[in-house]
Amino acid sequence: MPPLPAPEPVVRVPEALAGSLAEYFGDEGRRWAAGLPALAAELLDRWSLRPDGPPAHGLVGLVLPVRRADGTPAALKLQPVDEETAGEPVALRAWNGRGAVRLLADDRATGSMLLERLDPGRSLLTVPDDGDAVAVLAGLLAGLTSRPAPPGLPRLADVADAMLARVPAASARPAGQADRRLFADCAAALREVRREPGDRLLHWDLHYGNVLAPFGTDGRAPWLAIDPKPLAGDPGFELLPALQNRWSDLVATGDVPRALRRRFDLLTDVLALDRARATAWTLARVLQNALWAVEDGGPAFAPAQRAVAETLLG
Repeated sequence: MPPLPAPEPVVRVPEALAGSLAEYFGDEGRRWAAGLPALAAELLDRWSLRPDGPPAHGLVGLVLPVRRADGTPAALKLQPVDEETAGEPVALRAWNGRGAVRLLADDRATGSMLLERLDPGRSLLTVPDDGDAVAVLAGLLAGLTSRPAPPGLPRLADVADAMLARVPAASARPAGQADRRLFADCAAALREVRREPGDRLLHWDLHYGNVLAPFGTDGRAPWLAIDPKPLAGDPGFELLPALQNRWSDLVATGDVPRALRRRFDLLTDVLALDRARATAWTLARVLQNALWAVEDGGPAFAPAQRAVAETLLG
């Protein structure tokens, strides 16, 4: 009798995901991708889940729609454990569904999480009015950053020190005197606030695509944050994604600096932030992106970030 064919894997790794895992993590990413079908099968069994639709993926993680034993819809999120993702369940547990997706279960060793299922087709990118979208995001940020960060998360103080240590070697790489001056101004702004890095629980990646609507209504909130990269620090370090997302909406106003200032004013007002400190921490976030860019051999400033920095510097 011929051998029985091997059973079909519950999850197939998308080629794009496998490629980006290899790009980000090298051989370790390839090994993780190869083991992903077995990990998914093991967690489906352990948590009594059944697949309930096609998976979705980002650059390094896979999200599998599932149903629990009682029929409740949920989402199984599988991702490698690194310094950015290790704190995600810690933050979600601290927020406990207040302004963020609810964590139902997690496996710290593998970085896997079982989450409530939100509507992937309804993010703040779908809200027609940009002002309404910014107001929602500001309210979420105010709530999320109102809590002190739990112990053990990465600290903005350490991130700031690491950036400043890289500045001398990188400062000559921006092309042109204007870019080098802007790079120096951002570094100077960071030095001004480094001694007061803050202790709030930061999302660190709250842009419009990371805010989803729940299915139906549970009376909790019409919009919830997903995919935090948690950090302990000053809420001013949170503002750059909100300032530069939906860039075409700002360009369409015909006056980008004025539209940027309007966003910045709304964010700092709702979060009750000191404007000078929020300006400095936003420039520090621009510096962080500029360091990554020049170290990769590219131009220091993307157009949106250049506009943000120049507007805030006046």
